[in-house]
Formats: sequence, C-alpha cells, structure tokens
Amino acid sequence: MGILKKLTTFYKLSIVGKSINVLILRMLGVLLFFLTTLFITNSFTPSIVGMYDFSRSLLIFLGTIAVFGMQQSVIYYSGYLASQNNLGYIKNIYLKMVAIVFFIAVLMNIGLYIISSELLQGWISIPIDAITEKTFPAIFFYGVTMLNIDAFRAIDKIYLSEVFRNILRYLFFFLATMFLFYSENSDWLIEAFLLNFVLLAVISTFFLFRNFHTQFEKKEFLGEQMTFKAIVRRSAPMAISAASFLLMQSLDVFMLTRLTDYETVAYYSVAIKLTLLVSIVLSSVNAVIAPQIAEDFAGQKMQLLKTKIKRSTRLILLITLPIIIFLGLFAMLILSFFGEGYQVAYNSLLILLGGQVINAFCGSIGVYLNMTGKQKVFQFILLSALAINVLLNYILIPLYGMNGAAIATSTSMIIWNLSAVIYIYRKDGVQTFYGI
Repeated sequence: MGILKKLTTFYKLSIVGKSINVLILRMLGVLLFFLTTLFITNSFTPSIVGMYDFSRSLLIFLGTIAVFGMQQSVIYYSGYLASQNNLGYIKNIYLKMVAIVFFIAVLMNIGLYIISSELLQGWISIPIDAITEKTFPAIFFYGVTMLNIDAFRAIDKIYLSEVFRNILRYLFFFLATMFLFYSENSDWLIEAFLLNFVLLAVISTFFLFRNFHTQFEKKEFLGEQMTFKAIVRRSAPMAISAASFLLMQSLDVFMLTRLTDYETVAYYSVAIKLTLLVSIVLSSVNAVIAPQIAEDFAGQKMQLLKTKIKRSTRLILLITLPIIIFLGLFAMLILSFFGEGYQVAYNSLLILLGGQVINAFCGSIGVYLNMTGKQKVFQFILLSALAINVLLNYILIPLYGMNGAAIATSTSMIIWNLSAVIYIYRKDGVQTFYGI
C-alpha cells in the first residue's frame, strides 16, 4: 500500500501527471504511425516506400527551416507573457510568425528553380527529381501545422496540441493510404502524404483562432514590442539548432538515397521509425516542461527548476529503458512484421538504440538551453556535432551502408548530448544527466 501511495503522489505532481497524459496521447499516435507504416511496407513496393521516406525526410527538414525555430520561441514568449499576465498578446506574435513562415517557404520554392540541380545534388546530397519538386510546395503548410501545434501549447491547450500532433496527423494519412491501395492508385502515395499537411494546416488554424477569440481578452501590451526583427533574432539560434538536429537525423537518409537505392532507404527508415518509440517519451516530457522551464528561469526559481528537471529525467528513464530493452531483445521479430527483407536493418536498429540510451540519460537538455536564453550555445553544440555527422556519413556509408549511417547518427547524438550536459552543469549547476 505504501508503494501505491508513493506512485499516486508521484503521478499527481504537475509535471508527472501531464507528462503521462501527453505520453498516452503520443503512444496512440505511435500506434497509428506504425499501423500506417506496417500497412505501407506490406502493401507498397520497397521502391515506392523509399520514395515516400525520402519525401518525408526532406519535408520535415525543409519545413523545420521554414518554421525558423518559432515553434520553440512561441513557447518562450508564452512564458514571458504569462509572467506579465498578458498571454492574449501571443496572437499578435503568432500572426507575425505565420508571415515569416510564408516568406521563407516562398524563397525556398523560388530558390529550387534558380539554383542549379548540380549544386544542390553535389553539395547537399539532395537529388533534384520529381519527388523533390512535389515536396517543396508543401513546405508552407507543414510549417504552419507545426507552428500551430506548438501555439496550442503556448496557450495551455496541450492536449489539443497532442491530438493534432499525434492523432489527426497520422489518422488522415492512414485512411488515405488504405484508399489508395484498395483503389489501386499506389503511385499517389507521396501526393497523399503532402496533401495531408494542407488539410492539417487549415483545420488547426481554425481551432487556434477559435481559442484566440474565446479564451483571451484584449489588453494593451506595455512591455517590449515583439517586432518581426525581434522575433527573428530570438528564433534564429533555435532555427539553426533545430535544422542542425534534424539534418543529423535526415542526412543519413539523404546520403543513402544518393549512394545506394530507394529499397535500402526503405529498410533503414524502418529502424529509424522504431527508435521513435524511445524519443517519443522524451518529447512528451519536453512538451510539458518547456513552458515551466521558461517561467521558472525568468522568475529566478532555480531550486524549483532543478527539482522539476530531476523529476523529468527520472520519468524519462523509467519509461524509455524498458522500451529500449524490449526493442533490442526482439528486434529481428519486430522487423519481420514490416515485410520481407526488412530484417537487414537489424544491426542498424541496435546501433541507433545505443545512441538513444545516452539520449534518455541526458534528459531535457535541448529544451533547457532554448528556454533559458542559451539557444546560441545549443546552436554551437549542434553545429559542431553536425560537422562530425557529415564527416562520418561520408566515410562510413560507402564502407558499411546503412550500418555506417546508423553509427554516424548515434555518434553525433552522443557527442552533442554529453557536451550539453557538461555545459549546463558547469554554467547553472543544474543536473540533467541522471546520476550526476
């Protein structure tokens, strides 16, 4: 009975209870995501699956650049405005952010046709083909969707945010893939994936404005005015960090596409997707703790902040380690469910899981740096790790194929995690790594 009481008390803590509720929503999203993946890998040819995975990686990377770190800075602004008792002003900031996303997306689409394909393919390892040309127009809609999801968090609608991020985001696409398969229109898989974000952008924008009009009263803002320039200046380091982080996760797919074939990309991408089961826990906790870090740090409540960080890291480990062990023990069996041939990703999956172990032990370091005004430090750490990642991919993929890509990804992940942990501990005395 004593253990049950302790668990109940632990759950009732704000950060723990919300994190677990968010995790439940995200696990439902993971279920939908893997149902979709299993259906695609078993119903479509590996070549089509590889093309889809390339388009998906490209859209996520370019869309993150278009959002320009504002999905993080909108959370920072919400913490600042909440401390000023004027969260209603977040709408003004949001509208300026959408304008910035649109401007960047337009520039990207123009740039695709101005810059020579030889330059992009030779230096950035992105093949310019019909798939790339289809993906670029969806950048704006992806960016708006991702911005809206975090804008919901900024106005304390975290569960609505998670419904869009993890349920509707996959549900619409899952239904579309079933329709394509049974209507014998498999060649439209990429188009269905991209149009999914057009639909999400429209629906999420409708619900966001509905909350803007009903939840907040208009007040005159007496603090520092948030101009376009101020938003860009605040968001830029976060944008570089986010782009660097995603490029580290996507570069292996881009280079495998260039150096191997779409079938190899399909097999390797399944291993990448399985590691989402681990990272989903970290992102669930981050979704809850990010606004609290910003508010507590701004209010100089360092002891309370340290306590929350410690609890969040403990919660991450309690949930992620059993998942990692389960995936490691039954990796071959799990891969077999995705279809014939996917078991070749076994070693790659084990290598990626090794990197996730360190990631889990290090806790919410990226969110901490972004929410405490240290986004430029985080930017430098990730850019350094990205350089190592690029070098390792160029060396290891020609030698070891998808296993080389997995080694490059895990190594760079471990490097930036440990570097950030050491910096945070020396700078603020905050112990993010479990056991320090």
